[in-house]
Amino acid sequence: MRPRGRRAGATAIPLALALTLTGCESPVPFHPPGEGSADEPVAGLGGAAPYFSPRPPAGAAPSLNPQVPAPPPGGGEPTVTPADGPVYAATGAGMIAPVARGIPARLYVANGRVIDVIDPRTARVVRRLSTGPAASRVVPSWDLRRLWAADPLHGTLVPVGPRSGRRGRPLGVTGPEGLYFTPDGRDALLLAGRERRLDVRDPRTMLPRASVPLPCAAEHADFSPDGAFLVASCGPAGRLVRVDVARRRVAGTLRLPRGSRPGDLRLSPDGTVFFVADPVRGGVWVVNARRSARPGFVPTSPGARGLAISRDARRLFVVGGGTVATVAFGARRVTEHWPLPRGGSPVPGGVSSDGTALWLADAAGMVYALSTRTGRVLRKVWVGGHPSGLIVHPQPGRYSLGGTGLYR
Repeated sequence: MRPRGRRAGATAIPLALALTLTGCESPVPFHPPGEGSADEPVAGLGGAAPYFSPRPPAGAAPSLNPQVPAPPPGGGEPTVTPADGPVYAATGAGMIAPVARGIPARLYVANGRVIDVIDPRTARVVRRLSTGPAASRVVPSWDLRRLWAADPLHGTLVPVGPRSGRRGRPLGVTGPEGLYFTPDGRDALLLAGRERRLDVRDPRTMLPRASVPLPCAAEHADFSPDGAFLVASCGPAGRLVRVDVARRRVAGTLRLPRGSRPGDLRLSPDGTVFFVADPVRGGVWVVNARRSARPGFVPTSPGARGLAISRDARRLFVVGGGTVATVAFGARRVTEHWPLPRGGSPVPGGVSSDGTALWLADAAGMVYALSTRTGRVLRKVWVGGHPSGLIVHPQPGRYSLGGTGLYR
């Protein structure tokens, strides 16, 4: 048997060389993450190739080399090995983590007393889940294996299984304005806005562990490149708060110019700045992520409220004021304005896993998708009611940081 194995291996090599020499190639042009246009596939869609170290695009920041996340207490495992490269190196098109590959692609719409579950391929509501009084947002867990429906008004979190579609027992918490997870998956962080504090909880049971007093009521947040700090925005106070995650204390605040109302925020792909939406000023603040410096500002449109990042991490979508403005991360300027078919300021739910569609939900009961290349409407789904939150699940990435579409 051993000589036969050697002969089989020997014949495989000439065959591979022959295929190469005869010009045999894939009919689909694959490319490494960060290269090609926003609508093109990347190397190894759905396979293991994206989790090898991709080659960063020209001019990209040096590798951040995040640490491999440790398993959270009580079990679990890191989803994939982190890739070297920019912040969103592991969130390119098709980079679904192994643990989430069997989960059907769905849209989850927080719509009052129910969550409408939509199949994005057929644009139909396939299920309605009762969540209690009034869920306003849906957040994926750190390990992507469950969803949390948050009801800030009545102080509850409801676990939902994306595979089974079953909901668990509601858990009482204090006003969860925002739900986030530390990059190592060990802690869940709840922004209790009305109480002006950050609650640290077990990410699986949501049992309390600690609380961090905040100087203002925070509603949105994102993490520094290394995950050591959480930066939260306090809209009415016009401030950003920096929280030392390990020491569980406030490490500093930044007051924006008078009249500012910071909201949703996203870390830039190179990890140097945060882009912070401001509906009152009508644009996004550009705030240094590493040191105190005067923030810059990119005007987009009045009412700018929601943010999403393109799958190739080259553009920031700013939703609000009846338009979607695309901001180029490199140039830090608006490159396009797309009018929204229903106007207003819909809630962004994230970009499809293949990068071709940006999903939005407006308060009048319509969920729709825009082409990330042209801004043209691709799909519409009528759900009725008053949708207040939307997510696309599963999403590319090693793990979820919570919020709306925060992945690394």
